[in-house]
Amino acid sequence: MDRRSFLIGTGAISSQLLIGCSDNKTRLTVELLKNSLPAQVVDEFRRTLKSNTDITIALVEQFKDVFNKLETWQKPTQPKNDLFGWFRRLQLGNSGNENKISTDLISLGDYWLRVAIEKKLIQPIDVSQVQQWSVLPKQYKELVTRNDKGFVDPQGKIWGAPYRWGNTVIVYRRDKFEEKKWAPMKDWADLWRPELRNRISLLNHPREVIGLVLKKLNKSYNETDLKSVTELESELKKLSQQVKFYGSIQYIEPLLIGDTLAAVGWSQDILPALANYRDLAVIVPQSGTAQSVDLWVSPSGRQSQQELLTQWINFLWQPKIARQIATRTRSHSPIPIKIETSEIPEQLRSSLIISQNILDKSEFILPLPVEVEQQYINLFETMKKG
Repeated sequence: MDRRSFLIGTGAISSQLLIGCSDNKTRLTVELLKNSLPAQVVDEFRRTLKSNTDITIALVEQFKDVFNKLETWQKPTQPKNDLFGWFRRLQLGNSGNENKISTDLISLGDYWLRVAIEKKLIQPIDVSQVQQWSVLPKQYKELVTRNDKGFVDPQGKIWGAPYRWGNTVIVYRRDKFEEKKWAPMKDWADLWRPELRNRISLLNHPREVIGLVLKKLNKSYNETDLKSVTELESELKKLSQQVKFYGSIQYIEPLLIGDTLAAVGWSQDILPALANYRDLAVIVPQSGTAQSVDLWVSPSGRQSQQELLTQWINFLWQPKIARQIATRTRSHSPIPIKIETSEIPEQLRSSLIISQNILDKSEFILPLPVEVEQQYINLFETMKKG
Protein backbone atom coordinates (compact mmCIF):
# COMPACT_ATOMS: atom_id res chain seq x y z
CA MET A 1 0.00 0.00 0.00
CA ASP A 2 1.18 3.52 -0.75
CA ARG A 3 -0.16 6.92 0.00
CA ARG A 4 -3.67 7.28 -1.43
CA SER A 5 -3.62 4.05 -3.38
CA PHE A 6 -5.57 1.78 -1.02
CA LEU A 7 -8.39 0.04 -2.92
CA ILE A 8 -11.86 0.77 -1.56
CA GLY A 9 -15.32 -0.45 -2.43
CA THR A 10 -17.09 2.90 -2.50
CA GLY A 11 -17.76 3.22 -6.20
CA ALA A 12 -14.51 5.10 -6.76
CA ILE A 13 -12.78 4.65 -10.07
CA SER A 14 -10.32 1.78 -9.81
CA SER A 15 -10.25 0.22 -13.27
CA GLN A 16 -7.25 0.84 -15.45
CA LEU A 17 -8.81 3.09 -18.05
CA LEU A 18 -12.18 4.64 -18.88
CA ILE A 19 -12.39 5.94 -22.42
CA GLY A 20 -14.95 7.97 -24.35
CA CYS A 21 -16.67 6.44 -27.34
CA SER A 22 -15.47 8.13 -30.49
CA ASP A 23 -12.09 9.27 -31.82
CA ASN A 24 -13.51 12.19 -33.76
CA LYS A 25 -14.80 13.97 -30.67
CA THR A 26 -13.21 16.91 -28.91
CA ARG A 27 -12.20 15.44 -25.61
CA LEU A 28 -10.81 16.40 -22.23
CA THR A 29 -8.10 13.98 -21.07
CA VAL A 30 -7.71 13.60 -17.30
CA GLU A 31 -5.33 11.42 -15.28
CA LEU A 32 -6.32 10.97 -11.68
CA LEU A 33 -5.27 9.14 -8.57
CA LYS A 34 -6.93 5.75 -8.29
CA ASN A 35 -9.97 5.84 -5.99
CA SER A 36 -9.83 9.62 -5.58
CA LEU A 37 -12.98 10.24 -7.60
CA PRO A 38 -16.29 8.33 -7.68
CA ALA A 39 -17.14 6.72 -11.03
CA GLN A 40 -20.64 8.17 -10.73
CA VAL A 41 -19.21 11.69 -10.85
CA VAL A 42 -17.48 11.04 -14.17
CA ASP A 43 -20.67 9.53 -15.55
CA GLU A 44 -22.67 12.57 -14.46
CA PHE A 45 -20.15 14.92 -16.05
CA ARG A 46 -20.24 12.99 -19.30
CA ARG A 47 -24.01 13.44 -19.44
CA THR A 48 -23.57 17.23 -19.33
CA LEU A 49 -21.34 17.26 -22.43
CA LYS A 50 -22.38 18.11 -25.95
CA SER A 51 -22.65 15.23 -28.40
CA ASN A 52 -19.37 16.13 -30.09
CA THR A 53 -17.34 16.20 -26.86
CA ASP A 54 -16.22 13.56 -24.37
CA ILE A 55 -13.84 12.90 -21.49
CA THR A 56 -11.10 10.30 -21.19
CA ILE A 57 -10.02 9.16 -17.73
CA ALA A 58 -6.75 7.34 -17.01
CA LEU A 59 -5.63 6.23 -13.56
CA VAL A 60 -2.34 6.48 -11.65
CA GLU A 61 -1.39 4.61 -8.49
CA GLN A 62 0.37 7.31 -6.48
CA PHE A 63 1.70 10.84 -6.67
CA LYS A 64 5.24 9.65 -7.27
CA ASP A 65 4.01 8.08 -10.53
CA VAL A 66 2.35 11.37 -11.46
CA PHE A 67 5.54 13.32 -10.84
CA ASN A 68 7.60 10.84 -12.86
CA LYS A 69 5.17 11.25 -15.76
CA LEU A 70 5.42 15.02 -15.60
CA GLU A 71 9.21 14.78 -15.70
CA THR A 72 9.20 12.29 -18.58
CA TRP A 73 6.91 14.48 -20.67
CA GLN A 74 9.37 17.36 -20.40
CA LYS A 75 12.50 15.36 -21.26
CA PRO A 76 13.86 15.74 -24.80
CA THR A 77 13.99 12.44 -26.66
CA GLN A 78 17.39 11.61 -28.14
CA PRO A 79 17.00 8.60 -30.47
CA LYS A 80 20.07 6.38 -30.59
CA ASN A 81 21.88 6.11 -33.93
CA ASP A 82 19.66 8.79 -35.46
CA LEU A 83 22.28 10.82 -37.32
CA PHE A 84 19.74 13.05 -38.99
CA GLY A 85 17.39 13.47 -36.06
CA TRP A 86 18.65 16.93 -35.26
CA PHE A 87 18.05 18.03 -38.85
CA ARG A 88 14.55 16.55 -38.95
CA ARG A 89 13.61 18.31 -35.72
CA LEU A 90 15.00 21.55 -37.11
CA GLN A 91 12.86 21.19 -40.21
CA LEU A 92 9.76 20.38 -38.20
CA GLY A 93 10.38 23.09 -35.65
CA ASN A 94 10.59 20.45 -32.91
CA SER A 95 12.63 21.31 -29.83
CA GLY A 96 13.49 17.68 -29.31
CA ASN A 97 10.74 16.84 -26.84
CA GLU A 98 9.01 14.02 -28.67
CA ASN A 99 7.23 12.68 -25.58
CA LYS A 100 3.75 13.65 -26.67
CA ILE A 101 1.69 15.23 -23.89
CA SER A 102 -1.90 14.10 -24.30
CA THR A 103 -3.20 14.93 -20.81
CA ASP A 104 -5.07 18.16 -20.07
CA LEU A 105 -5.27 17.74 -16.29
CA ILE A 106 -3.58 15.40 -13.84
CA SER A 107 -3.90 14.86 -10.06
CA LEU A 108 -1.04 16.09 -7.88
CA GLY A 109 -0.63 16.56 -4.13
CA ASP A 110 0.04 20.09 -2.88
CA TYR A 111 3.36 18.99 -1.33
CA TRP A 112 4.69 18.29 -4.85
CA LEU A 113 3.57 21.65 -6.19
CA ARG A 114 6.69 23.67 -5.46
CA VAL A 115 9.15 21.42 -7.27
CA ALA A 116 6.72 20.86 -10.17
CA ILE A 117 6.53 24.63 -10.68
CA GLU A 118 10.26 25.19 -10.19
CA LYS A 119 11.11 22.48 -12.74
CA LYS A 120 8.53 23.90 -15.16
CA LEU A 121 6.66 20.59 -15.28
CA ILE A 122 3.26 22.29 -15.02
CA GLN A 123 1.73 25.51 -16.28
CA PRO A 124 -0.68 27.99 -14.66
CA ILE A 125 -4.41 27.35 -14.88
CA ASP A 126 -6.75 30.02 -16.21
CA VAL A 127 -9.59 30.30 -13.68
CA SER A 128 -11.06 33.51 -15.09
CA GLN A 129 -14.05 31.58 -16.45
CA VAL A 130 -14.36 29.18 -13.49
CA GLN A 131 -17.46 30.58 -11.81
CA GLN A 132 -17.04 28.40 -8.73
CA TRP A 133 -13.60 29.93 -8.02
CA SER A 134 -15.39 32.62 -5.99
CA VAL A 135 -16.83 29.90 -3.73
CA LEU A 136 -13.44 28.35 -2.92
CA PRO A 137 -12.33 29.38 0.59
CA LYS A 138 -9.44 31.81 0.91
CA GLN A 139 -6.92 29.34 2.34
CA TYR A 140 -7.11 27.11 -0.74
CA LYS A 141 -6.78 30.04 -3.12
CA GLU A 142 -3.68 31.16 -1.23
CA LEU A 143 -2.22 27.64 -1.29
CA VAL A 144 -2.27 27.41 -5.10
CA THR A 145 -1.24 31.02 -5.81
CA ARG A 146 2.51 30.87 -6.24
CA ASN A 147 5.46 32.52 -7.92
CA ASP A 148 7.63 30.88 -10.58
CA LYS A 149 9.82 29.29 -7.87
CA GLY A 150 6.82 27.51 -6.36
CA PHE A 151 6.53 29.59 -3.19
CA VAL A 152 3.22 30.95 -1.94
CA ASP A 153 2.91 34.49 -3.26
CA PRO A 154 -0.26 36.64 -3.33
CA GLN A 155 1.06 38.24 -6.54
CA GLY A 156 1.67 34.87 -8.16
CA LYS A 157 -0.31 32.78 -10.64
CA ILE A 158 -2.87 30.02 -10.07
CA TRP A 159 -1.19 26.61 -10.45
CA GLY A 160 -3.82 24.14 -9.31
CA ALA A 161 -7.49 23.49 -8.57
CA PRO A 162 -8.16 21.66 -5.26
CA TYR A 163 -10.79 18.92 -5.33
CA ARG A 164 -10.40 17.10 -1.99
CA TRP A 165 -8.25 17.14 1.12
CA GLY A 166 -7.17 14.92 3.98
CA ASN A 167 -4.83 15.10 6.94
CA THR A 168 -2.16 13.34 8.93
CA VAL A 169 -3.71 11.12 11.59
CA ILE A 170 -2.87 8.49 14.19
CA VAL A 171 -4.31 5.01 13.68
CA TYR A 172 -4.06 2.48 16.49
CA ARG A 173 -5.24 -0.97 17.60
CA ARG A 174 -8.34 -0.13 19.58
CA ASP A 175 -8.88 -3.78 20.56
CA LYS A 176 -5.39 -4.09 22.07
CA PHE A 177 -5.78 -0.81 23.96
CA GLU A 178 -9.12 -1.94 25.39
CA GLU A 179 -7.72 -5.36 26.25
CA LYS A 180 -4.87 -3.76 28.20
CA LYS A 181 -7.18 -1.09 29.63
CA TRP A 182 -5.10 1.71 28.14
CA ALA A 183 -6.66 5.13 27.61
CA PRO A 184 -7.59 5.91 23.98
CA MET A 185 -5.15 8.01 22.01
CA LYS A 186 -6.06 11.70 21.62
CA ASP A 187 -3.02 13.71 20.67
CA TRP A 188 0.58 13.64 19.42
CA ALA A 189 1.88 13.41 22.99
CA ASP A 190 0.38 9.91 23.24
CA LEU A 191 3.09 8.65 20.88
CA TRP A 192 5.58 9.11 23.73
CA ARG A 193 3.66 6.85 26.15
CA PRO A 194 5.95 4.25 27.82
CA GLU A 195 3.76 1.31 26.82
CA LEU A 196 4.31 2.16 23.14
CA ARG A 197 8.10 1.91 23.23
CA ASN A 198 9.24 0.22 20.01
CA ARG A 199 5.59 -0.27 19.01
CA ILE A 200 4.80 2.64 16.66
CA SER A 201 5.59 3.51 13.06
CA LEU A 202 6.18 6.98 11.66
CA LEU A 203 6.07 8.30 8.12
CA ASN A 204 9.43 8.35 6.37
CA HIS A 205 9.07 12.08 5.81
CA PRO A 206 11.16 14.78 7.53
CA ARG A 207 8.54 17.55 7.42
CA GLU A 208 5.79 15.28 8.73
CA VAL A 209 7.79 13.84 11.63
CA ILE A 210 9.59 17.02 12.69
CA GLY A 211 6.29 18.82 12.19
CA LEU A 212 4.30 16.63 14.59
CA VAL A 213 6.96 17.14 17.26
CA LEU A 214 6.77 20.90 16.67
CA LYS A 215 3.00 20.69 17.10
CA LYS A 216 3.46 18.86 20.40
CA LEU A 217 5.62 21.81 21.45
CA ASN A 218 2.95 24.33 20.32
CA LYS A 219 4.98 25.37 17.29
CA SER A 220 4.20 25.40 13.57
CA TYR A 221 4.80 22.69 10.97
CA ASN A 222 6.43 25.50 8.99
CA GLU A 223 8.84 26.69 11.68
CA THR A 224 11.81 28.43 10.04
CA ASP A 225 14.04 28.81 13.11
CA LEU A 226 14.51 25.28 14.40
CA LYS A 227 17.47 26.25 16.58
CA SER A 228 15.19 28.43 18.67
CA VAL A 229 13.06 25.40 19.61
CA THR A 230 15.25 24.31 22.50
CA GLU A 231 13.39 21.08 23.34
CA LEU A 232 13.17 19.83 19.76
CA GLU A 233 16.24 17.58 19.65
CA SER A 234 15.55 15.96 23.03
CA GLU A 235 11.92 15.28 22.04
CA LEU A 236 13.04 13.74 18.77
CA LYS A 237 15.49 11.48 20.59
CA LYS A 238 12.78 10.31 23.01
CA LEU A 239 10.36 9.70 20.16
CA SER A 240 12.93 7.67 18.23
CA GLN A 241 12.91 5.11 21.07
CA GLN A 242 9.20 4.53 20.39
CA VAL A 243 9.66 3.76 16.70
CA LYS A 244 9.58 0.25 15.28
CA PHE A 245 10.11 1.49 11.73
CA TYR A 246 9.74 4.50 9.44
CA GLY A 247 7.61 3.96 6.36
CA SER A 248 5.23 5.79 4.07
CA ILE A 249 4.08 2.66 2.26
CA GLN A 250 3.55 -0.40 4.46
CA TYR A 251 2.19 0.90 7.73
CA ILE A 252 -1.31 -0.63 7.93
CA GLU A 253 -0.22 -4.27 7.62
CA PRO A 254 2.14 -4.22 10.65
CA LEU A 255 -0.77 -2.90 12.72
CA LEU A 256 -3.03 -5.70 11.58
CA ILE A 257 -0.57 -8.46 12.45
CA GLY A 258 0.39 -6.85 15.77
CA ASP A 259 3.96 -5.79 14.99
CA THR A 260 2.96 -2.25 15.88
CA LEU A 261 0.17 -0.83 18.01
CA ALA A 262 0.00 2.67 16.52
CA ALA A 263 1.01 4.40 13.30
CA VAL A 264 1.14 7.92 11.93
CA GLY A 265 -0.26 8.02 8.42
CA TRP A 266 -2.38 9.83 5.86
CA SER A 267 -6.15 9.76 6.19
CA GLN A 268 -6.56 9.16 2.44
CA ASP A 269 -4.84 5.79 2.95
CA ILE A 270 -6.27 4.88 6.31
CA LEU A 271 -9.95 5.82 6.34
CA PRO A 272 -10.98 3.57 3.43
CA ALA A 273 -9.39 0.62 5.27
CA LEU A 274 -11.44 1.06 8.43
CA ALA A 275 -14.57 -0.51 6.95
CA ASN A 276 -12.69 -3.80 6.66
CA TYR A 277 -10.70 -3.61 9.90
CA ARG A 278 -12.93 -2.89 12.87
CA ASP A 279 -10.10 -3.28 15.38
CA LEU A 280 -8.51 -0.04 14.19
CA ALA A 281 -9.34 3.43 15.48
CA VAL A 282 -8.28 6.77 14.01
CA ILE A 283 -7.88 10.15 15.68
CA VAL A 284 -7.08 13.63 14.43
CA PRO A 285 -4.61 14.99 17.02
CA GLN A 286 -6.09 17.72 19.19
CA SER A 287 -3.00 19.94 18.88
CA GLY A 288 -3.66 20.26 15.17
CA THR A 289 -2.20 18.37 12.24
CA ALA A 290 -0.96 18.65 8.66
CA GLN A 291 -3.53 19.02 5.89
CA SER A 292 -2.85 17.68 2.41
CA VAL A 293 -4.76 18.67 -0.72
CA ASP A 294 -5.31 16.84 -4.00
CA LEU A 295 -5.16 19.24 -6.94
CA TRP A 296 -5.77 19.33 -10.67
CA VAL A 297 -2.70 20.64 -12.48
CA SER A 298 -1.96 21.17 -16.17
CA PRO A 299 1.23 19.70 -17.73
CA SER A 300 3.55 22.25 -19.33
CA GLY A 301 3.30 22.48 -23.10
CA ARG A 302 -0.20 21.05 -23.31
CA GLN A 303 -2.61 23.15 -25.38
CA SER A 304 -5.67 22.22 -23.35
CA GLN A 305 -9.31 22.30 -24.32
CA GLN A 306 -9.92 25.37 -22.17
CA GLU A 307 -13.70 25.29 -22.40
CA LEU A 308 -13.87 21.65 -21.32
CA LEU A 309 -11.22 22.18 -18.64
CA THR A 310 -13.25 25.05 -17.18
CA GLN A 311 -16.43 23.00 -17.38
CA TRP A 312 -14.77 20.08 -15.53
CA ILE A 313 -13.50 22.21 -12.64
CA ASN A 314 -16.80 24.09 -12.35
CA PHE A 315 -18.67 20.79 -12.29
CA LEU A 316 -16.53 19.24 -9.54
CA TRP A 317 -16.87 22.37 -7.42
CA GLN A 318 -20.68 22.28 -7.42
CA PRO A 319 -21.75 21.56 -3.82
CA LYS A 320 -23.73 18.47 -4.83
CA ILE A 321 -20.74 16.95 -6.65
CA ALA A 322 -18.19 18.05 -4.05
CA ARG A 323 -20.36 16.28 -1.48
CA GLN A 324 -20.31 13.05 -3.48
CA ILE A 325 -16.52 13.16 -3.76
CA ALA A 326 -16.10 13.70 -0.01
CA THR A 327 -18.56 11.04 1.15
CA ARG A 328 -17.64 8.35 -1.36
CA THR A 329 -13.84 8.72 -1.10
CA ARG A 330 -13.77 9.19 2.70
CA SER A 331 -12.21 12.63 2.45
CA HIS A 332 -13.03 16.32 2.86
CA SER A 333 -14.14 18.90 0.32
CA PRO A 334 -12.44 22.27 -0.18
CA ILE A 335 -15.87 23.59 -1.21
CA PRO A 336 -18.12 24.41 1.78
CA ILE A 337 -20.71 21.64 2.01
CA LYS A 338 -22.98 20.22 4.71
CA ILE A 339 -22.85 16.52 5.52
CA GLU A 340 -25.12 15.09 8.20
CA THR A 341 -23.51 13.01 10.94
CA SER A 342 -25.87 10.16 10.08
CA GLU A 343 -24.33 9.97 6.60
CA ILE A 344 -20.89 9.14 8.00
CA PRO A 345 -20.16 5.60 9.26
CA GLU A 346 -19.77 5.67 13.04
CA GLN A 347 -16.22 4.34 12.88
CA LEU A 348 -15.17 7.31 10.72
CA ARG A 349 -16.87 10.12 12.61
CA SER A 350 -13.93 10.91 14.90
CA SER A 351 -11.71 11.53 11.87
CA LEU A 352 -14.14 13.03 9.36
CA ILE A 353 -15.97 15.33 11.76
CA ILE A 354 -13.21 17.68 12.87
CA SER A 355 -13.85 20.42 15.40
CA GLN A 356 -13.20 24.01 14.37
CA ASN A 357 -10.68 24.23 17.21
CA ILE A 358 -8.55 21.47 15.66
CA LEU A 359 -8.95 22.92 12.17
CA ASP A 360 -7.76 26.30 13.41
CA LYS A 361 -4.59 24.64 14.74
CA SER A 362 -3.96 22.62 11.56
CA GLU A 363 -1.75 23.71 8.66
CA PHE A 364 -0.64 23.02 5.14
CA ILE A 365 3.01 21.97 4.89
CA LEU A 366 4.41 24.90 2.92
CA PRO A 367 7.71 25.10 1.03
CA LEU A 368 10.57 26.57 3.06
CA PRO A 369 13.93 28.02 1.99
CA VAL A 370 16.37 25.32 0.86
CA GLU A 371 18.67 25.78 3.84
CA VAL A 372 15.76 25.39 6.27
CA GLU A 373 14.45 22.30 4.48
CA GLN A 374 17.95 20.84 4.82
CA GLN A 375 17.84 21.41 8.59
CA TYR A 376 14.65 19.34 8.75
CA ILE A 377 16.33 16.57 6.75
CA ASN A 378 19.45 16.61 8.94
CA LEU A 379 17.43 16.41 12.16
CA PHE A 380 15.35 13.57 10.76
CA GLU A 381 18.37 11.55 9.66
CA THR A 382 19.95 11.99 13.09
CA MET A 383 16.71 10.84 14.71
CA LYS A 384 16.55 7.70 12.55
CA LYS A 385 20.05 6.74 13.64
CA GLY A 386 18.81 6.71 17.21
